Amino acid sequence: MRPNSSPRPLDPDALDRLALRYVERYATTRAKLRDYLIRKIRERGWAGDVPPDPAALADRMAELRYVDDRAFAEARVRSLGRRGLGARRISGALRAAGITGDDAEAVREDIDAQADDSALTFARRKRLGPFATAPATDPKARDRAFAAMLRAGHDPDQVRRILGMTADDLARIGMEDR
Repeated sequence: MRPNSSPRPLDPDALDRLALRYVERYATTRAKLRDYLIRKIRERGWAGDVPPDPAALADRMAELRYVDDRAFAEARVRSLGRRGLGARRISGALRAAGITGDDAEAVREDIDAQADDSALTFARRKRLGPFATAPATDPKARDRAFAAMLRAGHDPDQVRRILGMTADDLARIGMEDR
């Protein structure tokens, strides 16, 4: 870049290069790529003869299989589930990434299937419920544990069930050694 000057305005070739560089560096969705390109056009300006169409460029990247919304959604569901986040938080993350429609419905089953494992993972990581070092007899401590699991996106009925579990319940489902 030239010293003390703003970057050159984008043209169609520069926008293509920018999009390619973005998709090679980051796992992304069409919506996130489109928003990135819009932001870059706004920051740098446009020097092309034809008005830019970031949505068409993002669609073209998807046709070339550089961007795959469904694969992104599946990977994000697995990743957030391993971290112990619940269905509500995972669905919110997918919406924020621009995953909607058929792609969102395709991963709904995966989200539901890992709900219990995810909740138990969160409880273990935060040492709540059956993973606590001492039973939570204080109502405020129980309320804090309940609120933490709700903020993580877990269903209230599921949270009550998990927080009410004992070490024997964990042994019965084979979770004590995880």
